[in-house]
Amino acid sequence: MAVAQNTGVPWIMCQQWDAPDPVIDTCNSFYCDQFKPTSPNRPKIWTENWPGWFKTFGGRNPHRPAEDVAYSVARFFQKGGSVQNYYMYHGGTNFGRTAGGPFITTSYDYDAPVDEYGLPRFPKWGHLKDLHKAIKLCERILLNGKSVNITLGPSVEADVYTDESGACAAFIANVDDKNDMTVEFRNTSYHLPAWSVSILPDCKNVVFNTAKVSSQTHVVSMVDEDLRQSDKGATTFKWDVLKENAGIWGEADFAKTGFVDLINTTKDTTDYLWHTTSIFVDENEGFLKNGSKPVLLINSTGHALHAFVNQEYQGTGTGNGTHSPFFFKNPIPLRAGKNEIALLCLTVGLPTAGPYYEFVGAGLISVEIKGFNNGTVDLSSNAWSYKIGVQGEHLKLYQGDGSSNVKWTTTSEPPKGQALTWYKAVVDAPSGDEPIGLDMLHMGKGLAWLNGEEIGRYWSRNSEFTEKDCVQECDYRGKFLPDKCDTDCGKPTQKWYHVPRSWFKPSRNVLVIFEEKGGDPTKIKFLRRKVTGACASVAEDYPSIGLDSQGEDKINKNTPFARLTCPGNTMISSVKFASFGTPTGKCGSYLLGNCHDPNSSTVVEKACLNKKDCVIKLSEENFKNNLCPGSSRKLAVEAICS
Repeated sequence: MAVAQNTGVPWIMCQQWDAPDPVIDTCNSFYCDQFKPTSPNRPKIWTENWPGWFKTFGGRNPHRPAEDVAYSVARFFQKGGSVQNYYMYHGGTNFGRTAGGPFITTSYDYDAPVDEYGLPRFPKWGHLKDLHKAIKLCERILLNGKSVNITLGPSVEADVYTDESGACAAFIANVDDKNDMTVEFRNTSYHLPAWSVSILPDCKNVVFNTAKVSSQTHVVSMVDEDLRQSDKGATTFKWDVLKENAGIWGEADFAKTGFVDLINTTKDTTDYLWHTTSIFVDENEGFLKNGSKPVLLINSTGHALHAFVNQEYQGTGTGNGTHSPFFFKNPIPLRAGKNEIALLCLTVGLPTAGPYYEFVGAGLISVEIKGFNNGTVDLSSNAWSYKIGVQGEHLKLYQGDGSSNVKWTTTSEPPKGQALTWYKAVVDAPSGDEPIGLDMLHMGKGLAWLNGEEIGRYWSRNSEFTEKDCVQECDYRGKFLPDKCDTDCGKPTQKWYHVPRSWFKPSRNVLVIFEEKGGDPTKIKFLRRKVTGACASVAEDYPSIGLDSQGEDKINKNTPFARLTCPGNTMISSVKFASFGTPTGKCGSYLLGNCHDPNSSTVVEKACLNKKDCVIKLSEENFKNNLCPGSSRKLAVEAICS
């Protein structure tokens, strides 16, 4: 049916082993060098190279090293690849309720070469740019030549491309994930770090090695910007506040014995579905006399819920991002007579992948109260009343000034730790032109809007992992998996939420927050994402690509160099660290090694101070030639951009 549409372009199917002719089957993975199309007449295409991974609320922060991404791409083209596509190359933001899931964060930054704020992520962006420059130098031979595979030793192989003119290009790979190798190729000795590929556009000179990152690293900071009322004369910041009722508001949408599926019921028009029922407590119940509390026990398939008894918040239960049930257990206060049990059940994104994912539901399995004289009371088969959404959604409170028909309460001291609360404030646009984030660390869980545009779900949920589950330093060597190089164990999964500058007006911007479980709105801040510095670390044996007089990439047989660039209208205002010799550490925490040229700072300052861009050559002119005999020398620099 698809082919019959005569689209004029080929059809492809990703990861489809039985794609019928003429459909092209392609590869999605961290590595696709060993992938082969099911037909020899089809090109070798990599539709999704994952340079990072997504985050989930309650999960860790995954990273994929630049060295490994470059290794995977070089190997793919070494083994005859035709087309390679990054997923994601530019990280994104799941504005509103668009996040897939369940539990995928509002941030879809993906550790991509360009982050979700639009800033290049160095060194990954720069390292991949250098990689593709090197591959570009081999372009004519790769397109027109033929290849021969040569084994150069254990775990080392070369693929050599030649054409009729005798031109030659080679890729030499060391696929060992632990040991460096030194090999002979065409009567020349080459050193290959473990898990790396060297690119030789002329079969002689190495212009790029995937394990040797010479690109600069940016120092990126989130700079505070206090919320300020647009009225410059105001000395006290004011909030408008509106409290939601806990439970059914207005008339119930429907009533039913037992439970319903959240997704089928809400049709994804909202995250929220109220469930309410009541229970009568006899005045002779033991817990009323001895001061103890009965315990509310809930079993649910997802994704989260907030429990209320007689309009009072009792706690929150959440799943872990899988389809497995979760359990909520909490003592609750019950009084003699009628008691209302109200459960705000909610989804956090929808299933988007996996077999039969359209049949994966969410919702309550059982609700019980333990601690009565006669044992446990099961409310699962009670008559339950249901209401789709929360009242503020139906009143369109998120439209800000458009919701003037609602009576808000104005205060300079908004309530803290209060569930089911709407907050509204008039704010200035942050100064400058840098990208903007909203700091929601001190809020609980909910939704946020600016001028009616939905920023997305926020949730200050900590990663459920301990420090031993994360890494301090990531070893790029060896096959990558999403949990290999995680950080931020035990910390909030997400605290900053991207707000496009285009959403701001010159003045009187209306920020609206719906808080589900309780937080401190006085600590909400706007932040500017700003590059405040740049680092470079380059060794003497690092290959590099230079430019000829016409600006074309060429093989650089000259001295290696470090390059620093400050973005926008900033310049290098000072040099925080500079050492040629054996410095250790990484950007932001460089340390002097046992061997150090004392003139390092002078050389770097002379080349870079008060400049937007500078190059420091690792030459005898700049640094002592007899320094650190027998050691591998490098230059490490950290500069301040302002």
